[in-house]
Amino acid sequence: MKLDRRGKPVGGSDQAGEKAVLAGLVLESGAGTRSKAPVGGVRSRVSFAEPLAELERLAETAGAVVVDRMLQRRMRPDATFFLGKGKATEIGERVKELGAALVIVDGALSPSQARNLEKATGARIVDRTELILDIFASRARSAMARAQVELAQMQYALPRLKRLWTHLSREVSSGKGGIGSRGPGETQLETDRRLVRKRIGELKRNLEELQEHRVRQTHSRGASFNACLVGYTNAGKSTLMRALTGADVFIQDRLFATLDTTTRAWEIVPGRKVFLSDTVGFIRDLPHHLVGSFLATLEEARFADLLLHVVDAGDPDALEHIAVVEETLTSIGAGAVPRLAVLNQVDRLPHRVGLRLLEDRLPGSVAVSAVTGEGLDVLTAAVLAHATRRDLTLLVEADLGNGRLGALLCEWGQVLETRYDDGVARYRVILPVKHLTRVRREGGRILEGAPPQAPDDV
Repeated sequence: MKLDRRGKPVGGSDQAGEKAVLAGLVLESGAGTRSKAPVGGVRSRVSFAEPLAELERLAETAGAVVVDRMLQRRMRPDATFFLGKGKATEIGERVKELGAALVIVDGALSPSQARNLEKATGARIVDRTELILDIFASRARSAMARAQVELAQMQYALPRLKRLWTHLSREVSSGKGGIGSRGPGETQLETDRRLVRKRIGELKRNLEELQEHRVRQTHSRGASFNACLVGYTNAGKSTLMRALTGADVFIQDRLFATLDTTTRAWEIVPGRKVFLSDTVGFIRDLPHHLVGSFLATLEEARFADLLLHVVDAGDPDALEHIAVVEETLTSIGAGAVPRLAVLNQVDRLPHRVGLRLLEDRLPGSVAVSAVTGEGLDVLTAAVLAHATRRDLTLLVEADLGNGRLGALLCEWGQVLETRYDDGVARYRVILPVKHLTRVRREGGRILEGAPPQAPDDV
């Protein structure tokens, strides 16, 4: 994210073509920047062998040219530099030698750590949070996505305003600022803070309105079964959605190719339709500002009937990525939503040993290839089983003039038979249990098949 001298986001990536040195920290104690244990408590070997591989992909996605990767092992992060002072000096020497202008750190830096590293290396410092925010800013297309990203940027920038103006406030307090400089620094800082807080308030109000609209859209599909694709970024969710629904969605082999939720109708069997949504991909250490800002977009996951957790079966870090997704789903209030693991991209596997390990860890998972079509029929059958799990076969009667109910029954379920007699219409229909109350509200009379005490629909 680009900030001006006053700490204000000015939008767009300024890293395009810049030479960047990556810097990371591996804690010997197993705690810290890569401390989250994956499923089963076993960490992937590649997490240690290539701890900066994901950061390099993020940097390249943002437009930087990675010229070197430097790693340090410590018991804990350094309070002053995050990395050790010696490593910071070493990085500075490499920056000069390679002609780099940017150092990207695989961690969340405090304002003082960023300032100290900047002085020690002589290069501009960008931490993982700032890098992801920059990528999100360049990917945002819809009004909601742009507002969500700007809100996260503003919330990130607010505590960093003080650092940018500290030199002025010190001069004022010491009386060394000279004529014309006593006072303006603090005044400008407070002005900037007020402007940023005001903008944060405006963005939150705008997002509340957009969220209300999205919730209405989501609830308007409440009569249908709603499935939602979730997963680590670049797991192949959009490709899978196109394979299942034929939707013309944007697909590209890069991180966070799209931020906007897309929903399409998916006819799993003739006469049985579900709504399938594709959401923004997750990533480890996703900035909490973004998680909060993107709650509106993630409504689809929170209110879904079924989550399809898409996993890149060929990713050596798949187990760790699964843990990240599960943790994120819990944090947004979707932890209790039923889910089905989809092991995607099996066509890329040279052998199936790793796939069997994932299948053992994720009972009931389905192995598919969105490219070749392998396993898509099995996935469709599994989703159909979930969608029909609480279906009932009913005999519904309605007045002959109530054509609306007949149309709704076709929309909500599968009409097996329709008979007309003595001014009434009788429908033999397979219907999810949640629609029983809706049938009665629309003037239908359930003659057979309803349980004694049918629950209200949700």
